[in-house]
Amino acid sequence: MQLHKLTINKIKNKSRRRVGRGIGSGRGKTAGRGTKGQKSRTGGNIPANFAGGQKPLMQIIPKKRGFHRPNKPRVLIINLRDLSRWASGNKLNLQTIQESRSMDNYNAIKILGVGEVKEAFEIEVHGVSVLAKQKIEQAGGKINLIR
Repeated sequence: MQLHKLTINKIKNKSRRRVGRGIGSGRGKTAGRGTKGQKSRTGGNIPANFAGGQKPLMQIIPKKRGFHRPNKPRVLIINLRDLSRWASGNKLNLQTIQESRSMDNYNAIKILGVGEVKEAFEIEVHGVSVLAKQKIEQAGGKINLIR
């Protein structure tokens, strides 16, 4: 930067355009608003959510709330009290459940801690609650998490 190359900012000193000040100004009569219509009138501002006479989007949205995953994993939830019914022997995994029951709709298993465990199970599942994990390990069982 050199002092002799400094210039005054010309845009800063430019005055605003005064519209509606007579025909000779070039912006008189309709003042650049055109003729007729809602936008030419005073107070004729269209709100941002106006959708051309149909129901505004913000009034439709409560019906269309949320995002739905098309390939959402279906999780089979098993409580501890039902372990013996789902397991074959003392093993529980996705294959044993698919063999014993029709489990076409589910592709993951989660174990919750409702109930008690009476025997040691070897469990291979996708998820387990903290309470269920404690109860299974106290009974002498093992948990293997699938990711």
